[in-house]
Amino acid sequence: MLTPLRVYPEIMQDLHRKIAELHELAAQAHRTAAEHNEKGDNESANWHSKRALDYSNRAYELAKEAHNKSARIETLP
Repeated sequence: MLTPLRVYPEIMQDLHRKIAELHELAAQAHRTAAEHNEKGDNESANWHSKRALDYSNRAYELAKEAHNKSARIETLP
């Protein structure tokens, strides 16, 4: 079942907002990892680096989803 076209802008806006939020979280985790690395706390730096990667990967997956939804919108009659 297809979602009515008038609902898509709201869905897409929410999806893009979530993607941006995940990018912000990834950037913060990268900064925190760098701070721990500078202090020689490699264990914490690695943990925060992994969190940054997790956030980035999730943002990427949601961006692919948004792209696929956008393509479907264009092909609807």
